[in-house]
Amino acid sequence: MVIVVSGPDGLYTELGRVYVLGKAPGELLEAFEIAKQAQQVTLNLIKPGADPRDLVAANNEFLRSKGLPEEKRLYAHGQGYDLVERPAIRDDEHMELKANMNITVHPIVASKRVFAWVCDNYLVTDSGVSECLHKTPKRIFEL
Repeated sequence: MVIVVSGPDGLYTELGRVYVLGKAPGELLEAFEIAKQAQQVTLNLIKPGADPRDLVAANNEFLRSKGLPEEKRLYAHGQGYDLVERPAIRDDEHMELKANMNITVHPIVASKRVFAWVCDNYLVTDSGVSECLHKTPKRIFEL
């Protein structure tokens, strides 16, 4: 499930988690952990002056190390008054990250049998990346 809304100030954020009916299978739990690790790889590189191409390269290196295909879609991007704004975290983006940018990071781990992802927003700070902008636990919700 993904929740995408603009708040009272008109700025967009995203929140995405996996929900299952019943008990989550082990394969899904493992994929979700890899998705969280992939998100952290990107978060570790977010700071003013960061080049989106470097973030994509690090993410793809991580995915390859797990035996997964490289990311070909837009897995992280700026947000503001529009849902998707620059900088696009892709290998063809030239806009560097700057302090006070609102960045959403939503990596996916998928196979023929499983789909897992995590989606959260962070601010670029003068010294790196902020804490997550919300308090929703990064876990699979079993209903």
